Amino acid sequence: MKKKNKTAAQKTAKRRKNGMAERKVTPTRAASASSPRLPITANGAKLTIRRLRTQLARALARIEELQASADTDYLLDIANRRGFERELTRAISYIKRYQGAGALILLDVDRLKPINDAFGHAAGDQVLKAVVAVLRDQVRASDVIGRLGGDEFALLLWNLTETDAHAKAVALEEAIDQLTFTFRGRMITAGASAGVAILGSHIDAGRALEEADSAMYVRKAQRRHEK
Repeated sequence: MKKKNKTAAQKTAKRRKNGMAERKVTPTRAASASSPRLPITANGAKLTIRRLRTQLARALARIEELQASADTDYLLDIANRRGFERELTRAISYIKRYQGAGALILLDVDRLKPINDAFGHAAGDQVLKAVVAVLRDQVRASDVIGRLGGDEFALLLWNLTETDAHAKAVALEEAIDQLTFTFRGRMITAGASAGVAILGSHIDAGRALEEADSAMYVRKAQRRHEK
């Protein structure tokens, strides 16, 4: 029995010794795995920086392109509602701070839906493009033209008195009234009704749009009565 116990004790001691040896080897492998990499050469660093700068420039250009498209009406290449409302808010802030002057004109194209229904949306698009051409011809480069949606347009006009703003609205109506189109052998006219809101320290963008919209519907009723 003593001999067996002695043999068992020797085996246990041997296993412990082997285990300790294995534990001593483990840190060596870990240290080897975490050894530092070779340093990057100066030329390699320059090439990496150049590549990253190129990628960054492309990414920034893409971001600018997406931001522009998010604020632009793709059909007419003017500001959409989002872009126009942003410009209107900026303009009112400027006017309030520096006691400037300006006007907002909302313009609704008459008979666009019947034209779309009778001749298709391609005909309606042709009318819209012609209207935008008139608007561009009637305003200055510093003014802003936007499409709020469907057949409704908005113009942000700088440094106009109330009298001048109403005169401009009438001039826009008359210019659009003179447009004629021929679809399937038929001559068609569109026309437009305009409403005005004066921009100043008393108003914000939402209120200005509401006032111009109300004035535009009053004007639309007047024109319908005149005919």
